[in-house]
Amino acid sequence: MLYVVVAVPLKLALALGAAMLLKNLSSRGRGFYRSAFYAPSLLGASMSIALVWRALFNDGGSVPDVLGSIGIDTGGWVGNPNLAVFAVVLLAVWQFGAPMVIFLAGLQQISPDLYEAASLDGAGAWRKFVSVTVPMLSPVVFFNLVLEIIQSFQVFTPAFAISGGKGGPADSTMFYTLYLYERGFTASHMGYAAAMAWLLLIAIGVVTVILFRTSRSWVFYADEEGR
Repeated sequence: MLYVVVAVPLKLALALGAAMLLKNLSSRGRGFYRSAFYAPSLLGASMSIALVWRALFNDGGSVPDVLGSIGIDTGGWVGNPNLAVFAVVLLAVWQFGAPMVIFLAGLQQISPDLYEAASLDGAGAWRKFVSVTVPMLSPVVFFNLVLEIIQSFQVFTPAFAISGGKGGPADSTMFYTLYLYERGFTASHMGYAAAMAWLLLIAIGVVTVILFRTSRSWVFYADEEGR
C-alpha cells in the first residue's frame, strides 16, 4: 500500500509534467524526447535493469556517493529498512514514459479555442491548467490512474532483484507478490499461494470498482452536444 500510494501519484505527476513540456516542442524535438522518455518503460521491467538499480543504491553506489558529496549522508538504500522501498518507488517513477505518451495524446485533443477563451477572461497559466487542462484531461487521468494502480499491486521484479529475493532488510521490501512467490515456489505451499493470488485479484477488483464509482464526481466527459 505504501508503494501504491507513493509511486503512482509521483509517476503520474511526472508523466503529466513531461507531456505538457513536450506538447510545446516542435514535431522533430517532440519525437526524439518522446522516444527517449519512453525507453525506460520498455527496459525498466527487466531483471537486468533492476540489478543495475540495486547497484546504484547499494553501499558504495553512485546515488549514496552523490548525496554524500552534498552533505546528505544516507548510506546504502538497499540495506536501510527505511529507504529500501523508496529505491523501488524511484525505479517505478523512472518508468513514466507510457503514461506520458497517453497524456500527450490527450493534451493534443484539447481544443485551442478553450485556452483562447480562458485568456480573454484573464486566466493565467495556473488557472488555465486547473480550469481547462485538468477537466478536459480527466478521462485520460482516470485511465492512467486505473492502469498504474493495477500494475503497482502486481509489482514483483524490482522488489525481488533489489532485495535479493528475500524482501529485506527487515521485510521492508516484502511486497505481496514477493511473499506469494516465496510461499509458492520456495516453501512449496502452493495452496496458500493460490489463495493469496485470489485475494490479490479480489483486492484489485474492489479498488477498481471504487475508482469507477468515485470517478463520477471528478471525471468529465463531453456529451453529444460537445459541452
